[in-house]
Amino acid sequence: MTAGTSGTGVRQPLRPALLAAERVLADAGVASPRVDAELLAAHVLGVPRTRLPLVGPVDAAALDQLADLVRRRAARVPLQHLTGWAVMGELTLRVGPGVFVPRPETELLLAWGLDQLRGTDRPVVVDLCTGSGALALAVANARPDAVVHAVERDTAALAWTRDNAAARAEAGDTPIRLHQADVTDPALLADLAGGVDLLLCNPPYVPAATPVPPEVADHDPAQAVFGGADGLAVIRHVVTAAARLLRPGGAVAVEHDDTHGAAVPALFTAHQGFTEIADHTDLAGRPRFATARRA
Repeated sequence: MTAGTSGTGVRQPLRPALLAAERVLADAGVASPRVDAELLAAHVLGVPRTRLPLVGPVDAAALDQLADLVRRRAARVPLQHLTGWAVMGELTLRVGPGVFVPRPETELLLAWGLDQLRGTDRPVVVDLCTGSGALALAVANARPDAVVHAVERDTAALAWTRDNAAARAEAGDTPIRLHQADVTDPALLADLAGGVDLLLCNPPYVPAATPVPPEVADHDPAQAVFGGADGLAVIRHVVTAAARLLRPGGAVAVEHDDTHGAAVPALFTAHQGFTEIADHTDLAGRPRFATARRA
């Protein structure tokens, strides 16, 4: 329902409903109550969040719909499950139950990766543990000349990847190449060995005993969140895969837990096949992803 759609009941100003929604979400422990309240209102009214101050009186049906979404968000259903979308780079992607919701901090890894592709024509890019396809599709959108391979093991997540990939192809982006495969397979993408320019990965990396917010514990697939006892079980295989797949000089970036600022660079160092090993922080200053270059 849009702001201009006639509905049932007396029309009322939006601002009191937004303030009430913010209070409900704050009391429920939601990390960004004001932003979430505004995004839910924008979703209900079919307008950009930035235009909410310009919205006139809203009918009762829309306010009831907003109140219902706020109750569900207060119960810690992820915001992206309620709106049906998440953002990565320039893209809006469909997400929901069964697939990991992309986080804003991953955009830093994406930006680093795209920067490595400058000056490379028709680069070959691999996105391991692609989930919703967020990184792979964002690269394909930013670099239409790239050949992008996306790898995902989980059937439920891959359904979301296919849906998002089909939507982006319909919008005119270069299609990506999807592979249902396991990053731990030593023969993974064997035909690409030694020919990949950039490998990106946002793997499951949270140590198994780590407490996580309800949105993660109850809604993100556990296999996309937890990476074994130390959180490094999958990342170890990613490092091995990067050493095999990257061309000399090719680059790799792997997101990790904020306790892994030393551990993941150490895995690249121990392999002895990489140079320019570094770790990078997110906008909050926490260790967030490691990068390296194939020697």
